[in-house]
Amino acid sequence: MVKRILDCSASDLKEYHSRQLLEAIAASEGRVIAGECIGVTQPLLTDITNAEVVAAMGADILLLNMFDVQNPVLQALPKVEKRETVRELKRLTGRIIGINLEPAAHGEENMQENNPWGMTEGRRATAQNGLLAAEMGVDMVLLTGNPGNKVGNRAITDSLAAIRSAVGDRLILAAGKMHAAGVISESASHIITREDIRTFREAGADVILLPAPGSVPGITVEFVRELVEYAHNLGALTITAIGTSQEGSDTSVIRQIALWCKMTGTDIHHIGDSGYVGMALPENIMAYSVAVRGIRHTYHRMAQSVNR
Repeated sequence: MVKRILDCSASDLKEYHSRQLLEAIAASEGRVIAGECIGVTQPLLTDITNAEVVAAMGADILLLNMFDVQNPVLQALPKVEKRETVRELKRLTGRIIGINLEPAAHGEENMQENNPWGMTEGRRATAQNGLLAAEMGVDMVLLTGNPGNKVGNRAITDSLAAIRSAVGDRLILAAGKMHAAGVISESASHIITREDIRTFREAGADVILLPAPGSVPGITVEFVRELVEYAHNLGALTITAIGTSQEGSDTSVIRQIALWCKMTGTDIHHIGDSGYVGMALPENIMAYSVAVRGIRHTYHRMAQSVNR
């Protein structure tokens, strides 16, 4: 029998395949936290990966941004073979591991001079990279776009179909955008529409990503609530995301956004990676968790040993 994510230990999660993880997320009734982090930057605590800090503050899912499956880098991770990077992070944290891949066409991505966030081949949303992710032990791939990389919803749909065809049910596939990602015609309320959700779902998305209310101009609770309900009616789960650097706001802002997201009916709550560059403010991850599931479940997740 599948447990709620709220009740899962590291040994439980290790045994669950993608369909069971989705069932465990749904059973948690909107109380699953996904913390995004960057591994290529200097870690906040120097000799501990940002992902470990995010896990320690209560996140259930660790979402790795800027993660190159062809040349994986997680600063402060113990030395392991590159193909073992994700499995080593799982050993250290006992968490579900997701990564971002971006359907940015060659020549369309952010190419500013000296851009530290420039696209690499191992970050592109291709069938080959999806297979590499599955082989490395990744649990979830999110098809989305970082600022300036000009990722459009049509490109997301095409990449979804290609990756789903290649990996089958080995991975949870999520899709959507936290902001316009450089496509001005897909900004504000045009970031995602019912038609986008339908096409994402038909192309193989298990989870639909939506911007959190209050994180993008024009995105209200009512707007997101209607899209969440629509996605649920299509059999998909949803994740609401703070991807506009508000993860670096004060805790009162985080608590407000958390409650707004709860009101939408979302299944997963995402908090981004740009408080300090590389992860949200640690206190904001904990504040978000406490707001949507209270101290009992927050402290339980924070305190539970990965050896259980």
